Amino acid sequence: MSRVIAGVAGGNPLISVPGTATRPTTDRVKEALFSRLESLAVIDDARVLDLYAGSGSLGVESASRGARSVELVEFDAKASDVCQRNAHMVNQILGARRVSVHRSKVESFLDRAGLEGSWGLVFLDPPYPLDELALSSVLAKLAPHLDEDAVVVVERSSRSPEPTWPEGLESFAEKKYGETKLWFAEPS
Repeated sequence: MSRVIAGVAGGNPLISVPGTATRPTTDRVKEALFSRLESLAVIDDARVLDLYAGSGSLGVESASRGARSVELVEFDAKASDVCQRNAHMVNQILGARRVSVHRSKVESFLDRAGLEGSWGLVFLDPPYPLDELALSSVLAKLAPHLDEDAVVVVERSSRSPEPTWPEGLESFAEKKYGETKLWFAEPS
């Protein structure tokens, strides 16, 4: 069972998406990821965007650790419902509506973001079948919506190639955890 690891909601269980359509980020990977993000000082008071949110665990963890606002974007109906339930849990604990859920395709959400969207921390954990060209297209749509000191984290299978970074984004680190690989990027 997945849980919120730290912060105000630390220790609370998260609801998982039923079935095998999503791959939840393991607690081990989540702990390592958030340790890195805290060392980069990008969570506190950040506007966070969790694309392909699944259960919303990365966004909810960010809210628990002090993010100003979190937007979970998930198209799948079952996963979006789970995001709503996990968002409701952390919002109740925080006593404020910091986490919101958008049932939308990622590309459509970014097309609608316009000038309203500017994020300091972005998670992308796309489904494995999403090909590299489609991922590159999403990253290109995302790049104009980033704060100048933003961090983008892409989670993929360790067998996947490094994402093709569009103009405006460059990789600064990567880390492998068994079958999972994380790439970290920032605006160039």
